[in-house]
Amino acid sequence: MSETPLQSCSYRILRYTPNLIRDEWVNIGVLLHDPVRNELRHRLLEGTAELRRVRRLHPQADLELLRALAGELELQIEAANGNPAAFLQRLEETLSNALQLSPPRGVLTEDAAAELERLYRDHVEAPRFRRAAAPERPQTRTEVRLQARHVFRRAGILHRLTTNVSVEEYTEPGDPFRMDFAYRRDGIQGYLHSLLLTGDAGRAKELAYTAERIRAKRAAEFFAITETEPEISNLRHQFLRRLLAAQNIGIVAVTQLERFAEQLRADLN
Repeated sequence: MSETPLQSCSYRILRYTPNLIRDEWVNIGVLLHDPVRNELRHRLLEGTAELRRVRRLHPQADLELLRALAGELELQIEAANGNPAAFLQRLEETLSNALQLSPPRGVLTEDAAAELERLYRDHVEAPRFRRAAAPERPQTRTEVRLQARHVFRRAGILHRLTTNVSVEEYTEPGDPFRMDFAYRRDGIQGYLHSLLLTGDAGRAKELAYTAERIRAKRAAEFFAITETEPEISNLRHQFLRRLLAAQNIGIVAVTQLERFAEQLRADLN
């Protein structure tokens, strides 16, 4: 039995209804409220591929609205002055007809961050269908990030890392891009971000751009956590490897995470 106490949280699903007459919606995000720690975590649709899926489901969808939504929501949460309950109430009262919150539902969890990822995967992310003979490796960016969390927790360093890190102070105000993990060792700021080598190249380009902007203002190191090691025969893998290497971003496959975490623990200690 786990010795970690369970947290009693509640979550809301954020829905987008591009056509009010048809009354059809698509889930675009999750908000998780932890009243004990007075925290409100959120995760919204991200990346070109997910937004394109919304457009395929609803040709009238306003993608510019959805792209700007994550940054706007982040600003509103920060302006709530540590009162998530009041923020959620005000959000429900001020949302447009196209954006709606589901009724709150309770959930018990040992890890609020991991629970948010599970809820996002179950309620928002597109279903993934695997063949029976598919290799046992992460198939989504969320799975890569969760596997990294598990490895870092087993290595005893998860509490030493900062998660879901905003970068707008280095790029532009309102930039919705957020690094998965951050740490500091030997006076250098470090960042870790999960990527799919077989997935959307747009996120890799965002990471490369972000790394360049951050390094323009401070000393920093970067690593991309990937579902597999780059395959020499795979042109997409090699394109992304060169793209990341151009910004001196290292690649750590999930199969290499245990060794990476052990080295990072030694450095942090």
